[in-house]
Amino acid sequence: MISIETPGLTSDSPRTLDEKLARVRELLAHELATPDNNDACLTCSFQAEDVLLLHLALELRPAIPVIFLDTGYHFAETYAYRDRIATDWNLNLINVLPKHTVAEQELEHGLLYQTAPDRCCSLRKVEPLFAAIANYKIWFTGLRREQARSRTALEEIADFTLPSGITVRKLSPLADWTTRDVWQSCTLYGIPLLPLYEVGYTSIGCSPCTTIPTDPNDPRSGRWAGHKIECGIHIQAAPNS
Repeated sequence: MISIETPGLTSDSPRTLDEKLARVRELLAHELATPDNNDACLTCSFQAEDVLLLHLALELRPAIPVIFLDTGYHFAETYAYRDRIATDWNLNLINVLPKHTVAEQELEHGLLYQTAPDRCCSLRKVEPLFAAIANYKIWFTGLRREQARSRTALEEIADFTLPSGITVRKLSPLADWTTRDVWQSCTLYGIPLLPLYEVGYTSIGCSPCTTIPTDPNDPRSGRWAGHKIECGIHIQAAPNS
């Protein structure tokens, strides 16, 4: 694990929200110290943690590339919210698309999200996003350990090797943040949130594969009908042979 040393404050220390915010800003400033606007990107699903991290990153680099993975299956509310934030915040938004449209994929393969969800995620999420990330040296994410059992060992800073063999520096500055931390900070900065939260959604992805959580103690229990909890993006990939 790569670390940034801060006198009296480590990434594992219990911290107040103000200290956590200071830590994130310090990490962002350290990583975005170079003037090259094209060395780093931030992936944004427009869920609360991503939008909060985006808000903080824009303070330092207003033109940072913001990558939105447009699977074609998102909720209408997600698209509307994305467009609102993109306009209001003047984002350098990059909408990454799969090779095939939804109609083309369904014509050839049927409803893969029902019959082969891993294959659907691979085609519409993993492959196009990894191709986009390969253009950058630094990748910022809003991932948090609390989000899922599969993320409990999430590192704040780590090297991530793409299937192509390219390695990028992957940063998750909110790794140790709680949901409460995120919501308090969004309230503090007056950040409007995706309206789907108001009706009970806690983890929001593609509409056919997302429901209100079935387990109140597991925010991702509404994803993929409980068959899996990750699409594959945030799992270290094996290089192509």
